[in-house]
Amino acid sequence: MEPYNSGGGVSSAASSSSSSSATSITKPQEMDGYLAEAGYKVRSSDLRHVAQRLERLQNVMVNSHDDLAQFASDAVIYNPSDMASWVDSLLSASDFNAPDLDFADVIMTDPTAWSDIPPPISSAAPPMQNHQQITSFTAMEEDSGIRLVQLLVTCAESVQRGDLALAGSIIENMQALLTRVNTACGIGKVAGYFIDALSRRVFTPQSVTSDGGSAHENELLYHYFYEACPYLKFAHFTANQAILEAFHGHDCVHVIDFNLMHGLQWPALIQALALRPGGPPLLKLTGIGPPSPDGRDSLREIGVRLAELARSVNVRFTFRGVAASRLEDVKPWMLQVSPKEAVAVNSIMQLHRLLGSDSTRIEMMLGWIRKLNPKIVTVVEQEADHNKPGFLERFTEALFYYSNMFDSLEACGAMQPDKTLAEMYIQREICNVVCCEGVARVERHEPLIKWKTRLEQAGFRPLHLGSNAYKQASMLLTLFSAEGGYRVEEKEGCLTIGWHSRPLIAASAWQVMHLPEATNPLGIVNRSADHV
Repeated sequence: MEPYNSGGGVSSAASSSSSSSATSITKPQEMDGYLAEAGYKVRSSDLRHVAQRLERLQNVMVNSHDDLAQFASDAVIYNPSDMASWVDSLLSASDFNAPDLDFADVIMTDPTAWSDIPPPISSAAPPMQNHQQITSFTAMEEDSGIRLVQLLVTCAESVQRGDLALAGSIIENMQALLTRVNTACGIGKVAGYFIDALSRRVFTPQSVTSDGGSAHENELLYHYFYEACPYLKFAHFTANQAILEAFHGHDCVHVIDFNLMHGLQWPALIQALALRPGGPPLLKLTGIGPPSPDGRDSLREIGVRLAELARSVNVRFTFRGVAASRLEDVKPWMLQVSPKEAVAVNSIMQLHRLLGSDSTRIEMMLGWIRKLNPKIVTVVEQEADHNKPGFLERFTEALFYYSNMFDSLEACGAMQPDKTLAEMYIQREICNVVCCEGVARVERHEPLIKWKTRLEQAGFRPLHLGSNAYKQASMLLTLFSAEGGYRVEEKEGCLTIGWHSRPLIAASAWQVMHLPEATNPLGIVNRSADHV
């Protein structure tokens, strides 16, 4: 595509949420960790017995709808901290003779790894006069949520062993169990998405690779996710602040964006450059994105809109679009970088797509980025470890990660249908992590510590993001959830945003490490100057 030249730009979007901390809970010794978090005392050795009794209780509820209200009011409801005794009291208080379910083939795992998953939010029940009814229904729903988590992990174990028949049977049990929890929020919603992903992997594996959605759909969902919660805004504002500081004193600057996506990131930077003391520089923007399926030049359309914005604030502006279906298809010569330019390379949740069993792709990409000699490389990635070779480990990490992501999205108060579309963006990530293998699995997220090792080995050194980026991110969060669950943290010059105590997104900045500096690869350069 030919460059689009103009001068102009406009300001930016803001948004996002407050911060808070999570309380730590001391787990009783010898008790099952996850159930202890939910307020129940169950020894790990008794877990199988309790699970079977819960199955029987659920079967009673399903097969006896007409008598359920009477059952709830007649049963003597104790404080269910001793779950085994509580379940037995409910069963003995009923007059039903429900058959015990035979779950001998299911391997019950110790779910202590799930102790940090929030307890499920119970669905709103219709008004009842009897307080005991409400207590029993709420407790039963919580128990169903706990059971869902256990079955999800058990199903993932079966998939890893290649026992797809057992996995299919467990999926059917989980789908039935979903009818007894609130799937509009909490663990019911998360479990629904993971059950759907497991079902696709087990029953229709051939459809998985073709269900990634069109580029246009993905861009639309990206936009709704951007609006619904603070994560992408945090990524954009933090990267922009670091780029602005790196461009200090340069009259010709060039930003290479690895994923243009409507150009949402760049109005803020254009406005900040317009206000720079001494006047704005010439700004060149190269935006990489997928080709338009309908033949339109969508990249150029975005460039025209950004040029109009730049003109309105007197910033000289040049845009170049590079259409590529995959990031690895982009070559340095396509970017037309001049030696006179101060270059910034910007990657927002893109580099993980180059990971896999073959490290050649990421090594080649980092190699040619280094040869561009950029003033700064901004990297934002999911703070997760979804690139593990073992399916079970990857699955459990994803279940924990996305449980927190959905909890945080609930707190933002986004309206339907916007929230539904934002959730579809996350659902597609889940589906790729759970369903796909080989080259089809592109959501290969890795935590910041692994990216630091990889980038340092490739010849980069970290740049301290500085206090300005931290202050901006903190102010951004005040625009979101009144509950205050979002938290920004600084660690070794990098910033993370998360939900309570769980970091979910990590931002870092990097600079080429020249040969004389090679003896001190961990040296961090501090930068603090202008504000975006």
